[in-house]
Amino acid sequence: MKAFNYQQDFSTIDFRKEPERYQVGRGEQGVLMVEPYKSEILPYWRFKDIASATASAKKIMQLFEDYRQQDDFVGMDMARKFIQMGYTRARRYANHPGGKKYDKNRKILPYQLDEEKAAAAKIFKQSWDKLRADNDYLQRKKQHQQQFG
Repeated sequence: MKAFNYQQDFSTIDFRKEPERYQVGRGEQGVLMVEPYKSEILPYWRFKDIASATASAKKIMQLFEDYRQQDDFVGMDMARKFIQMGYTRARRYANHPGGKKYDKNRKILPYQLDEEKAAAAKIFKQSWDKLRADNDYLQRKKQHQQQFG
């Protein structure tokens, strides 16, 4: 896999108009940079508690389906990244109050389980698992990577 190109001028690229410039990357790379998708999805991204995580995951999954209907792989992948980030951030906050994992000396702080955040993470994990098993999404991802790197 080609390294994610953080040197692009993300402030001027409309990835809907230029999907060939989009890189899937690893995990959540570029999730807060790729427009117009960041602005479309970010307002719905919440993981504070079970209710907000449920509403957030449901809305982002609907956006994923909307992008699919529009034949917009970049939108689908960005929705997947936000779902994945919902899981990873909720897990971080579930394990570490305030989301702070390291102290000033870069030592991992002790785990303090927050059951509410852990439940929020589980909601996003279920959605993420669905996306990772979605054969249409996987085929589109493979095609995009083969075509554009």
